[in-house]
Amino acid sequence: MQVTYDFSSKNVLLIGGTTGIGRATALAFAKAGAELFVAGIGQEKGDSLKREIVDAGGVCEFAEVDVRDPKAMRALHERAFERFGRIDVAFNNAGVPGKTAPVHELDDDDYSLLMDVNLKGIFHGLRHQVPHMIEQGGGAIVNTSSLFGVMGFATTAVYCASKWGVIGLTNSVALEVARKNIRVNAIAPGSVMTPLLQGMFGSEQGAKDTVLPLIPMGRISDPAEIAQLVLFLSSDASSFITGQAVVIDGGGFVAGADQL
Repeated sequence: MQVTYDFSSKNVLLIGGTTGIGRATALAFAKAGAELFVAGIGQEKGDSLKREIVDAGGVCEFAEVDVRDPKAMRALHERAFERFGRIDVAFNNAGVPGKTAPVHELDDDDYSLLMDVNLKGIFHGLRHQVPHMIEQGGGAIVNTSSLFGVMGFATTAVYCASKWGVIGLTNSVALEVARKNIRVNAIAPGSVMTPLLQGMFGSEQGAKDTVLPLIPMGRISDPAEIAQLVLFLSSDASSFITGQAVVIDGGGFVAGADQL
């Protein structure tokens, strides 16, 4: 059963929305009545998302953006602010899995890709979203971390480091704006059947073989389940929650110390 949210008077900026959790969340926001500005990599996938939302009677703009590029991120936010006048919710979701290997087998480019997309990309979002929301009188921001942002996992050291960084960034910015009517939280998903998970472990079957034994609930989650958490943290239902990293993982974190 899904909770029904009403975002009919809200404008949402969603960065990292062409596939997986981002796409599912964009569709969930649209179903709840929000007007959307979605950004990400993959023009064709972005255009198909926009068509799906518009054909269903929703409002959606799409722009391709590389979150590593500060000028492109500035331009994206300026375009979104101009289009809607006010952004009430920002979901910073762009991320890459990177190379899965022991740390001594990684090189500078492997490190830079993960840090620049997964961590610096969110920094680029926050630095534009926060001043806008202060000026507009408030808002809600959700950043995507990971279960691997609260626990280590062999062969994903730099990925883990980037996602731990997201939580530190989230905690600190939440304190900076706590009295500005802005809430900043993070989601920390465990295994979700997305292209990112498949890329991290080589294939859908590789992901299942690796992670299913570690999940007490015995299944990999669907992106739509994660979208429901994003909507909750973006809604007035979570009005007293800020600076948190909410783990959503089927019990993996609780069991992790015994199973890894």
